[in-house]
Amino acid sequence: MSIEDVRFPAADGEPVAGRWFLPDGDPVGVVAIAPAMAMPMRFYRHTAAWLAERGLAVLTFSYRGSEPELYGPLRESAATALDWYRDAEGAAGHARVRADAAGVPLTWVGHSFGGQSLGFLADVAVDRCVMVASGTGWRGLAAPTIRTWSPLLWRVIAPAATAVAGYYPGRRLRILDDLPAGVMRQWGRWCLHRDYLFSEHPELRERFAKVGTPVTALWTADDELISPESIRYWSAEFPGTEIELVEMRAADHGLTRIGHSGFFRPKRAVLWEELLLPRLAVG
Repeated sequence: MSIEDVRFPAADGEPVAGRWFLPDGDPVGVVAIAPAMAMPMRFYRHTAAWLAERGLAVLTFSYRGSEPELYGPLRESAATALDWYRDAEGAAGHARVRADAAGVPLTWVGHSFGGQSLGFLADVAVDRCVMVASGTGWRGLAAPTIRTWSPLLWRVIAPAATAVAGYYPGRRLRILDDLPAGVMRQWGRWCLHRDYLFSEHPELRERFAKVGTPVTALWTADDELISPESIRYWSAEFPGTEIELVEMRAADHGLTRIGHSGFFRPKRAVLWEELLLPRLAVG
């Protein structure tokens, strides 16, 4: 396996940082892993390396402005949540070029916010998609604890902290991670609305309806952030495709817990073997 750091353009031309994990021989397929909100691309390195060892070329990437070591100080970033979807579209196009050059299919693996970005990829011709813990961001269908305290976060804590710091200081607050101010503000508005991102961009429903990519939505009942109803609600936003809903039960795989982000941790690699690998497009 080898690693290749790259920069590629987002859908609006802005540069996006990425990293390829490449197999030793010709790839049997290409996979792009789209990160969750406030999750750095290095979090997915173990999954990417594991897949590369099994013959897949895997792209991980970082949304603009999300990691200071890649993009500079967060307080200088003008990024919005909508821009991050444009970054995902650029990543899919970049991965599509490698897949076409190798003559193999492309699978989009989206974690939470990254799975939502499938709605922007109708023109990229992704062959398959696996969403992991990807539901609507609307707080009304969040897990019970999140549903209770999230209005305080979005209406009081986040606006005040962002105004003082010039970015959202999630690490210091121990709520999410550090985020550009524009991302946190826009995402917060969406999360308070039943229609989520469509509350500000209703025209996107037409774009989402164009998606015909076969989808598997993996979810777990012990998700601390979103509910099973959130998964089903979000799946209905893709009326043009078939969606396989698969509940991950920790005990079925010899695990005690999975949670919202546990799927991508190396201690739960059994899930990659039993649930992810069989659902990737290969050729």
